[in-house]
Amino acid sequence: MLDGEDSNSRVMIVDDTPANLQVLEQILHREGFDVMSFPSGEMALRALKKGKPDLILLDIMMPGISGYDVCSRLKKEREYASIPVIFLSAMSETEDKIRAFREGGVDYITKPFHAEEVIARVGTHINMHRMSLALKQYSEHLQQIIDAQVQEIQESHLATLSAISSLAESRDGITGRHTDRTGLLCRELTLELKRSEVYVDEIDDQFVTDIFHAAPLHDIGKIAISDTILLKPGRLTKEEFETMKTHAAIGAQTLKKVQEKYPNNSFINLGVAIASSHHEKWDGTGYPSGLEGTQIPLCGRIMALVDVYDAVSSRRPYKEAASHEQTVSIIKEGRGSHFDPLIVDAFLEVESDFARIRLENGDDL
Repeated sequence: MLDGEDSNSRVMIVDDTPANLQVLEQILHREGFDVMSFPSGEMALRALKKGKPDLILLDIMMPGISGYDVCSRLKKEREYASIPVIFLSAMSETEDKIRAFREGGVDYITKPFHAEEVIARVGTHINMHRMSLALKQYSEHLQQIIDAQVQEIQESHLATLSAISSLAESRDGITGRHTDRTGLLCRELTLELKRSEVYVDEIDDQFVTDIFHAAPLHDIGKIAISDTILLKPGRLTKEEFETMKTHAAIGAQTLKKVQEKYPNNSFINLGVAIASSHHEKWDGTGYPSGLEGTQIPLCGRIMALVDVYDAVSSRRPYKEAASHEQTVSIIKEGRGSHFDPLIVDAFLEVESDFARIRLENGDDL
């Protein structure tokens, strides 16, 4: 009958002719099937709520709901859609069989039926259904294993890049939490932009996640800048500042080497864009490319504001920290020149949250 262990497969029979129900019950009982019989489609549909069969033998021409309609309803319900349906009918025209398959049937038995044919078709389709379910479960299990491995790889990559970012930060004379804060502040600002539906075509949940992880990479290029420039307590000369400015391009080039291996990784792609564009300015006077307005990637425009907020409000070897109020005032002044006006507007909605994040994640100088 069935391959593998006998699990008392359950077959539902739906036929408005009592004699057909009786004969089919006897045939299937002899083969070890559990059988549930109903003389109408309405009764069969109600019975499904008490327990699902492994297969349904379904008459077509019945009073009330036809077999076609019963099958159509089943296929629209996610819980019952996978149950195989074999139609039973005295109608033998090709059009009738085509409609049966179109409504979702897996097979068609013409009345009067033969016991051997019923047993063979029922057994075949129940075995196929079992194998289909087993394959689906295996695929889901395999996908879970793959997802876990991908997650582990991603986390290890994030940890490695985070360590490099922290190393660059520590060389800047800081042993604080600048890189941590930039991720938190970028996420807070991006969530506000998402809530206000500003740049709705660009910001989705994945963008929010990616910018949170990618923001700490913005200054990764500073690892290539010499200590004499990076740690200089006073104002940089013009030549020194030009050297300092190269950290944006160096950071982008460093991350592009990772991007070449993972070209479809949205986190890495965002990291490259942030590293290269976070010093660009809305009015085109920034570096390294002098991009203007929306030529600057959205992530770079968000990072530009966050970087200024955190830099101004933080103590450095060459300066004291400005107050939150002073920092907000500086950002307001930069609206439309240094910063994207819409991003400044969003910042002003959450500036108190910026102050909280800054306080909760203070530096240890």
